[in-house]
Formats: sequence, C-alpha cells, structure tokens
Amino acid sequence: MTAESASLAAETAPAPGGVQSVDRALTILAILARLGEAGVTEIAGELGVHKSTAFRLVATLEGHGMVEQNEDRGKYRLGVGVLRLAGATTARLDVVQESRPICRKLAADTGETVNIAVLSDRSALYLDQVAGQSALQSHNWVGQHIPLHATSNGKVLLSGLSEEEIDKRLPRLPSYTAETVTTKARLKRELREVREQGFAVAVDELEIGLTAIAAPIRNAHGDVIASISVSGPTFRLGERKVKELLPTVQDAADEVSTRLGYGA
Repeated sequence: MTAESASLAAETAPAPGGVQSVDRALTILAILARLGEAGVTEIAGELGVHKSTAFRLVATLEGHGMVEQNEDRGKYRLGVGVLRLAGATTARLDVVQESRPICRKLAADTGETVNIAVLSDRSALYLDQVAGQSALQSHNWVGQHIPLHATSNGKVLLSGLSEEEIDKRLPRLPSYTAETVTTKARLKRELREVREQGFAVAVDELEIGLTAIAAPIRNAHGDVIASISVSGPTFRLGERKVKELLPTVQDAADEVSTRLGYGA
C-alpha cells in the first residue's frame, strides 16, 4: 500500500459503530474519483483487502450503477448513478439558493413561517425555513421529514405524481388528528383540486392549531420539484386570512419557478 493510499485508508477507516462493508464501498468511490479508473487488483491494494473482497464490493456498486466497467481495459470508473445523485443534490441546492430571497420577503410580508420542501421517498423533506416576525419560537423543520398526505407541502408535491406513483409512495395513510385525510379516494380528490387550483391548504391535519398554505415550484420542464409554504397558528390563519394570502404564496412560487427556468 502506498503512502497516499495508506493516508486515504486512515481517513476513511470505519467510525465506531460503522459498517465495514459500507465504509469500504464508499472508499472505492473515493479511489475511483481520485484515480479516474482502476482494476480490481489495484482497488484491493488500495483498500488493503483480498482481491475477492474487492470484487464483491465493486460488483455490488456496479449493480446499483455507482461504478461501471471499461470493457476495453477491464477497469472500473464512476458510473451514472453517481451523476444522478450529484444532479439531485445540485438541483436541491439550486432551489434553496434561488428561493432564499423570496422566502425572506414572503416571511416579512406575511409575518409567518415560510418553508421549502421536496419529495423524499415516502415523505416531504424540508430544505429551508425563514421565520416571520409573528412566528414566536417557531419549530425548526429544516432537515426533517413530514407526512405527504397530512400537509399542504406534501399535497403539492403529490400533485405532480401519477396515481400509480402515489399508491407506491403511500401504502397507508396514518391519522395524526381528526382532520387528517385517511382514505385514498379523498386524497386523490383533493390532489385533483390542487392541480386545478395551483395550491394546497391544510388546516389542523398534522397538528391541531396549525394551518399551512403551499404552492408548487416548477423546473424548466414544468415538473413540480419543490413546494413553498406559509404556516402559522390556525387562530391567525383563519379562512379569510388564508384567502388573502393565497395569491401572495402563489406569486412567490411562480417567482422561484421563473428563476429556475420555468416559462423561459
């Protein structure tokens, strides 16, 4: 093992409680990123493991599209799976970057909390949050996963999916309050309305006393890639206030979408 590979092995050594095979697989990706391409023998040498162990790890990565083999030379390089992951991360960073000034203005104009959310498997992942002046000790949702069927952001994100995809992501609809939508028929009916109206409202569905309004953020192709919402206590966001805020939330979503190339 060279001094450079020894240093790499030390940097990527399994953390306490870590899974050795996962650490080794990630180290292989780091090796290929550094070298460009490498054979199984070379990878085994870099890892300090038997060739058969390296082959099993590489084969698993290849099965997931994370590495691919150069048939002419029998060496491996990073695969398109890595590009897909990088592309998804870049897209999320773009959404946060382009939406931040708009979120700040929306929070200042409404006085309430503004969130940006994206689809993440069977939930919505909150990427960013800006609290308005009226939001006293607002809960920080950034990095948290929330139910798709019980939130305005979740319903907006679901509205961009086919019925088959919705069924796949939501095998069941757990209840959080008496207002939570718990049947597929009602949910799909509401999602049709979301598509037609261009917004979603959730009142006391995730938590009693919490109301939220959300609108879709679209990319250059018109796909719903994120959602922007205004949320606050139900006693402040009554029916009249919700109707008043709807155009403001939709305008903010449209502005972010335009920044991302929609309608260009």
